[in-house]
Amino acid sequence: MDYKSTSDNPRRSRPVHLPVLDNGTRSIIVFLTVCTKDRAPLLANAAMQGILLKSWSAATHWRVGRYAIMPDHVHLFCAPARLPAEPLIGWVRYWKRLCTQEYGSALWQRHFWDTQLRRHENYAAKWEYVRQNPVRAGLVRHANDWPYQGELNTLAWHR
Repeated sequence: MDYKSTSDNPRRSRPVHLPVLDNGTRSIIVFLTVCTKDRAPLLANAAMQGILLKSWSAATHWRVGRYAIMPDHVHLFCAPARLPAEPLIGWVRYWKRLCTQEYGSALWQRHFWDTQLRRHENYAAKWEYVRQNPVRAGLVRHANDWPYQGELNTLAWHR
């Protein structure tokens, strides 16, 4: 059975990974969440941030925009580096493999969650939600105090 969203089947345990839709000149921006294996709190440190940034820079088929690295997962926005877009799943597997090689042991859950944004407002709202994650988790008092967030590339929204 093919599910289009988690609300169609709340018991579904794996994401669907729908193909990226190219709508002419409108931007393609995808919101990703990738978790560590067994939700181990391995990511929120300067060394791992460096490994992630290096891996994302080496994985050139997609560009990473804004990101937030939490202890056991990472949120990021990405866009194809060129069209037609290479499959997202292959790109994610590639940079996850690079991170694992650099880290030296199993690091990631097999699956990830992805959502293609439909409107500029979704990008701003999702980013604000992501920025507040460390505050909601009690890691910092103010979102700007979280050191493991940033923007690797500017992902412009074209309507």
